[in-house]
Amino acid sequence: MKYFFGLGNPGPEYVTARHNVGFMVVDALAASLGSTQPQNSPKLFAETYKLPRCLLVKPQTYMNESGRSVRATLEYFKENVAKRPLILRNVYVVHDDLDIEVGNYKIQFGTGPKVHNGLNSVYEYLKTEQFWHVRVGVDGRKGDRSIAPSAYVLSEFVGEEKRLIDQSISDVVKDLAKVAMEE
Repeated sequence: MKYFFGLGNPGPEYVTARHNVGFMVVDALAASLGSTQPQNSPKLFAETYKLPRCLLVKPQTYMNESGRSVRATLEYFKENVAKRPLILRNVYVVHDDLDIEVGNYKIQFGTGPKVHNGLNSVYEYLKTEQFWHVRVGVDGRKGDRSIAPSAYVLSEFVGEEKRLIDQSISDVVKDLAKVAMEE
């Protein structure tokens, strides 16, 4: 089974925030694969879409505790997260990335942004960075660093950024849908 975790914050006030691009991708991926309604999964601290070859997960912990849901999910589905070294080639974590301009993305194994508290939580709970990082660019500041990153990621996409992020999400979903359908 393949696991796709979209990082974000629960609650209506965060739905369109840059920090929730992981949730946006997971919802779009689920729709593209024919699933439209997530199930509440309290044991996993998440909302999930269960499909034949994969599980799509939206942790319902806040971003800084995402690792709790990721670990609970992998343990529930009998993935051996205690073995060392832990290499999770079937795990994809989708997240916002301030190191990448809005409209761009990278899918890299074992490589994330310089700083990301959601990923730090996943690293802490799993004791590894060896999984797929789906890094969706959310930086539209054009060099202006006057807004603190913690505030900026909670802001919404504006103007041309909306078109760019929609296209980026569409492109990421196409790539991940291919992965999801692979044997």
